[in-house]
Amino acid sequence: MPRLPTALTCLVIVACGLGIRALWDGPVPKYAGDALYTALIYALLVLAVPRVRPWVAAAVSAGLSWAIEFLQLGEIPEVLRPVLGSTFNPPDLLWYAVGAALCWLAHHRLRAEHAEQG
Repeated sequence: MPRLPTALTCLVIVACGLGIRALWDGPVPKYAGDALYTALIYALLVLAVPRVRPWVAAAVSAGLSWAIEFLQLGEIPEVLRPVLGSTFNPPDLLWYAVGAALCWLAHHRLRAEHAEQG
């Protein structure tokens, strides 16, 4: 995948996360944020490794998100809490998978369209 569109995608993901948190309260921004967190990891992986296969990017991004969530079962240094979180929440695991799955679907389709165009 070309790097410029991927870098712009990273910016859009961050903007969506900030916008959702600014506009809504309650569980919507929390769980959307979880999916977007994984989407950002996915996009950063594609930015770093443009030829990564969609299923690999999905597995790595979901796996990293899950690992970070499970780290919250222990003590996380205060300085890292804004990025890594501080409280383990089992439903977050589902939303990380949703984010990875949606990214996989979009990435898979984009690659298929690119292959058709030759």
